[in-house]
Amino acid sequence: MVPAPVTRVPNRHQALQEPRNIDPLALHPDPDAADLLVPDSSDRARRWLVLYPRAIPLLIFLALAAITALSVFSIESNARARERAQMREYAQGVAAALDRSGSGFTSYLRAGAALFASLEEVSPDTFDSFVRALKLNTEYSGAEGIGWIPVLEARDLPAFLARTRASQPAYPDIYPAPTGTTGRVAPVAMFAPATALNRRALGYDMYSDAARAAAMAEAELTLRPAASGRIILLQESSVTAPAFAIYMPVFRMGAPEAAGGEAGARRLAGFVYTPFRAREFLDSAIDRQGEMRFGVRLYDGEIGTGNLLVAHATGGAAEAQVAQEVTIADRKLMLVIENPAIEVLSPLSMVTLVFGLALASLLMLLARLLTQQAFEDQARLAFFEEQHSIRNSLTRELNHRVKNTLANVLSILSLTRRRASGLDDFADSLEGRIRALSATHDLLTVTDWGTTPIRAVIEAELQHFRSALDDAILLEGPDLELAPNDALSFGLAVHELATNAAKYGALSVPGGKVTIRWSRGEDPAAETGWAEVEWQETGGPAVPGERRRGFGTELIEKVVAHELRQPVTLDFAPTGVRCVLRVPVRRPADFRIREREADRRVRKP
Repeated sequence: MVPAPVTRVPNRHQALQEPRNIDPLALHPDPDAADLLVPDSSDRARRWLVLYPRAIPLLIFLALAAITALSVFSIESNARARERAQMREYAQGVAAALDRSGSGFTSYLRAGAALFASLEEVSPDTFDSFVRALKLNTEYSGAEGIGWIPVLEARDLPAFLARTRASQPAYPDIYPAPTGTTGRVAPVAMFAPATALNRRALGYDMYSDAARAAAMAEAELTLRPAASGRIILLQESSVTAPAFAIYMPVFRMGAPEAAGGEAGARRLAGFVYTPFRAREFLDSAIDRQGEMRFGVRLYDGEIGTGNLLVAHATGGAAEAQVAQEVTIADRKLMLVIENPAIEVLSPLSMVTLVFGLALASLLMLLARLLTQQAFEDQARLAFFEEQHSIRNSLTRELNHRVKNTLANVLSILSLTRRRASGLDDFADSLEGRIRALSATHDLLTVTDWGTTPIRAVIEAELQHFRSALDDAILLEGPDLELAPNDALSFGLAVHELATNAAKYGALSVPGGKVTIRWSRGEDPAAETGWAEVEWQETGGPAVPGERRRGFGTELIEKVVAHELRQPVTLDFAPTGVRCVLRVPVRRPADFRIREREADRRVRKP
């Protein structure tokens, strides 16, 4: 009879420690089967924690990291939008300051044009009185001052120089000198404030420069102030700082008949003008806005390197730009505000990033701890369920083994009683056979009722004989494992053979020997094999041909053969008894289920 698998129940300490190495999903490969281990079917979160112990914490970390990244992106986007709004506001403020500066001097020029248009001749005294009345503050607006430019015919230059030098003895010659006696000439006649640098502009012919001439032509055509393009001031000696000028035409009604003009016609008398240094003009507007936080560029017309008037660099590549159009005396200028690229995050973004990553790490750690706890709880449930199943199996196995043992005892008792010659003989025979069963039981107990080596069973039954007759007993054979019930029956057969040899056979006389050999046999039609054990006695007394069949013979041929389910060959040859038994060698997996499962769980990461 094949026994059920037997496993050892761990003690209380082992029961508390072993669940940490148990994989409940290994016991229940089907995820639906794993759900049976959870008492509450609605606890799906626990199931996910158990199924994915590493993925869930990682997903939590990635989700919080993504939220943190989105938050930082939103903060940075809002910061950029706020900076652009500030840049736009700053650009509008600077543009308004530039416009006020330009409009202020334009009003001065209009006033001067109205005054000079009413005079037949602009004398130095009249010009000085006009300038003093204006109370110019050139440092505030970036302007160099205000000047008067009469428009003359080239043939009238000698008379102009004579009149001018009468009141201004140091007035220079006209430059560049006219190339002919026809055409217009517009020399600078007066300029205030009369500094040493500003005196350099006296005598310069404005029509000799294309940019200045174009601005004066536009002013003459539109009858209002017009700004020039990019120019270089005559006051400059070595530097070439960009500048521009605003011109206001002065017309007078009527022309002298001697000059060949038509009476009552309007004629161009000259221009009132103001030159501006582009850098000072822009700096004065920036100063009105307070501390300069951004880069500023001012272009004459379209944005381009060739049109750049002045620039306050940001010290690096610009990250964002805001363009603002400015109109100065009907000329379009382009004001560009730049914000330098910032390679680091804003303080709020840094705090958000650090806090978000710290929170994500903390929650990942917490999720990992919860996952581990849920996993251990599931493992304990699986372990306790397994223990319950093992306990039931042990109970059934115990009942089976007790019944088998009692049946063997009853058989031994019945046969011993029929063959005993007296009470003492009955008691001695029965005691020896019970001791044989007890010895094999002790051996099986040591091996936890698992598989038992065949050599160990033989040595346990022959230990009393080998202590006295060690050289007389020879054991040869490979390492083979026997099932518990097979070991009991085989041990009983060895005991009977040894008892018979000690009483009547080779072990009863000096020089007698017993050789026990075994080998492995296989059955191709079955999954199990057998161990073929040969008992051979030599050197003992001659075996009589006529003899009485004893209990040992019947026990081996009936009880042992029945329990092992294998044939037994018992030959009482004259030279010595020879017995051949076949003992089943079953698969070790049938008796090591617990050990194999435990090893697999320990190896599982």
